[in-house]
Amino acid sequence: MTTEMTHQHEAPTGGQDRLEALSRAQVEALRRGDYSDVYFNSTKRILERTGHRPRVLMQVFQRHEAVLCGIDEAIRVLREGTGHLDPSGNWVPGFDDLVVRALPEGARIGPWEPVMTIEGDYASFAHLETVYLGLLARRTLIATNTAAVVAAAGAIPVLFFAARFDHHATQEGDGWAAHIGGAAGVSTASQAALFGGAPVGTVPHALIAAYGGDTVAAARAFAEVYAGTGMRLAPLVDFHNDCTRTAVEVADALGSDLWGVRLDTGGQMVDRALVDRMGGFRPTGVCAELVFAVREALDAAGHQRIKILVSGGFDAAKIRSFAARGVPVDAYGVGSSLLRGENDFTADIVRTDGAPSAKVGRAEIPSDRLERVR
Repeated sequence: MTTEMTHQHEAPTGGQDRLEALSRAQVEALRRGDYSDVYFNSTKRILERTGHRPRVLMQVFQRHEAVLCGIDEAIRVLREGTGHLDPSGNWVPGFDDLVVRALPEGARIGPWEPVMTIEGDYASFAHLETVYLGLLARRTLIATNTAAVVAAAGAIPVLFFAARFDHHATQEGDGWAAHIGGAAGVSTASQAALFGGAPVGTVPHALIAAYGGDTVAAARAFAEVYAGTGMRLAPLVDFHNDCTRTAVEVADALGSDLWGVRLDTGGQMVDRALVDRMGGFRPTGVCAELVFAVREALDAAGHQRIKILVSGGFDAAKIRSFAARGVPVDAYGVGSSLLRGENDFTADIVRTDGAPSAKVGRAEIPSDRLERVR
């Protein structure tokens, strides 16, 4: 592994400074409304062409207990995209004329709690609603899901292994959200970019297959190529569906070069070590009994120091069940479950030209937690 895996996580500061600048093409697309629902673009156009320029208070919220993420990006969108075109076609920025208040990145938030308010000329930022709501929704979903599995795991580190389950263009922001949620590591350089980390990983099935299914040979090759780099060696040991035997073989062969082994048995498979034990538990995939069996086998062979990393089908509920039984896991790799669910955000105008104007059921909700954005 490339970094020391630890559960400790401090709330980041200066998240806005970590965000890479939008490209000129992205900024122009943002200002044109290319990323926006068309009805927000038409709203902006109508207000500008009719000369109706109300000063509004926009309130942004969601409906769950959650970990807020994406607020720095939302503010960046407002900075870059607020404004209008003058008669000559030149962009006139408008962010400095807004009053924006927001909660900090990583804040714990409740249902209906305002996370951001935007006050100013509505025509200058009407076209941005789709963008800032969408990024808040995705980032907060991933941060909240990650925080849930981190809480379930307790002191055991959780690694964010979700890159292969979504479009690569989402990786930077998703990695940042996982970091905000408390993940101990991510698997790609792009995911680690916004918090200055380094990716972590193990010897995959593909490398083992490239060595004809010889897990020991693949692990040795990894150890030779990455000797002296600090990379921690933790090969997958389920290639032949015989995790106890393969784990001991790798540990015997690699000695001090081996940090740990990773179990990733498919959910439709029963490891050979469990065939004679079946009857009182669900034996498929990476079940608790398989982890106990691998730990017992390694310990019996004198490899008590070898760690066990598990992955494949883990979510907060499964991790909690492992924790309740004291399953000897040293790290969890969690993937697609961290991308599932919903954490939708809504934005409402609640005041127009100083007077209450919220739709029924969406009254202004005062908050003393919001801080002015400068």
